[in-house]
Amino acid sequence: MPGGLAALLRMGIGGTLGGAPFGGVRFHFRQQLARGRFPTAHAVPITGRGIRRRHLDQTLFLEAASTPGVTAHMGTRVERPLIEHGRVVGLAVEGCERRATLVVGADGPHSRMRHALSLDVPSKERWIGMRAHFRLANGQRQARWVDVYHRRGYELYVTPLPDQELLVAILARTAAIHGRIQDQFRVWCAAEPELAERLEGAEQVSELMTISPLSGGARQTFLPGFVLLGDAAGFTDPLTGGGMTHALLAAELLAKHVAHQFGRREAWLGLFDRERRSLLRDFRLLTRMMVMLTSHPLWMGAVVRGLGFSPPLFSHLVGISAGVCRLWGGEHGPQGRSALGGYPSLSSFCENRADSI
Repeated sequence: MPGGLAALLRMGIGGTLGGAPFGGVRFHFRQQLARGRFPTAHAVPITGRGIRRRHLDQTLFLEAASTPGVTAHMGTRVERPLIEHGRVVGLAVEGCERRATLVVGADGPHSRMRHALSLDVPSKERWIGMRAHFRLANGQRQARWVDVYHRRGYELYVTPLPDQELLVAILARTAAIHGRIQDQFRVWCAAEPELAERLEGAEQVSELMTISPLSGGARQTFLPGFVLLGDAAGFTDPLTGGGMTHALLAAELLAKHVAHQFGRREAWLGLFDRERRSLLRDFRLLTRMMVMLTSHPLWMGAVVRGLGFSPPLFSHLVGISAGVCRLWGGEHGPQGRSALGGYPSLSSFCENRADSI
């Protein structure tokens, strides 16, 4: 999403990532369609980028590994955290103790560090995620949108990628899956006429991958000497697509605090956590609202119709997911400003565009 891309640009690596640009989100519900373009910055349209996760991970890892003062260890197993007098003081790695002033647990939604420190809150939702990549046939035009199809029991997401590739991902309730997952995936793709047409003659270039559960939480996101980061710190639902962006923005915020407070009294960890919650508050509220709507088709239909008639409002909501807008007040970003230089709140948005709403 644009906010995450801006964070990568501030790190100095966004310009080398490549990726397929997209300008917003199209939401499909039954026979209805709503288009939400990302807001503009200084009258210039902003975009997101469709990037293969393996390429993004490799780029980030190489950048970190080449940073002066950093030693990267590959193929090593972290066994457990080291705890002394109620404080995390390092990690047990391959039978050796590695001590540190601060340990960051950024090991994903199924965080082993979160479990080991008894911070895990089990997921109540029974969802499964699945994804595969396709290379479009010659002549098939690549769209510059992320398409979201909402259906009873599942949502389907389509993202453009470089080299005429397409990511197709599905988030489904386990009760909606009948038979083999591979067969169900193909059935759901074929059920969307626009997607079926785009995939006609396409080559599947990755195996179908699945993951579950897809929501989780943490009783607490930091301890003395330790902090959880990204999905390991808990997340609501992947429905609104901002997970990677908000992980990058939270990492940027943590880096700022480490640079200014490292070695001082650890009260700064609480300050970081409060600022992180503020950074993610509107996005998580929007996500919870969307999850609630998916359980009420009549409400969902009314909302999609309303957004279809009000593209500016949908654009603003997409901007919240993209990490560049706040809901009601203030600006967004690691220093309390927009990740892209300043976006209006919804209150000023409503004042300026009341006729559209």
